[in-house]
Amino acid sequence: MADQDNANPVFQIQRIYLKDMSLEQPHSPAILLEQEQPSVDIQLGVEASPVAEGIFEVAVTATVQTKIKDKTVFLVEAKQAGIFEIRNVPQDQMGPIMGIACPQIVYPYLRGNVADVINRAGFPPVHLAEINFQSMYEQQQAQSADTAAPTTVQ
Repeated sequence: MADQDNANPVFQIQRIYLKDMSLEQPHSPAILLEQEQPSVDIQLGVEASPVAEGIFEVAVTATVQTKIKDKTVFLVEAKQAGIFEIRNVPQDQMGPIMGIACPQIVYPYLRGNVADVINRAGFPPVHLAEINFQSMYEQQQAQSADTAAPTTVQ
């Protein structure tokens, strides 16, 4: 019976934490007097790495940069991470768990922290959009397959 219990899949959140956060306003205060509406560029990423046997860290990163013309109004870089215990899961399911399920758990914390730091910097909060991590994961898998496939040039 004990052997059977050891074979049960385990998926547990150990901890969610803010791993890194930075805010820069390189052209303040002069840029704050500008009347023009800034452009906003948002970049997201997901990374996963083993920490110990059956323990993994999954981090979601966001870079939010607003500019007026070629001058940065503010730049926020944030990394929200989670430590997850994942055991007795078939290997073919590990990618989707770490590329879809874990980021979906971590991302709302990242959204809140990014909006909060931007608001505390004196700007209206930028709310990161909801993300379909399954679609993002599938795109990354397709890109990996494309780069791994041999190409012939005529």
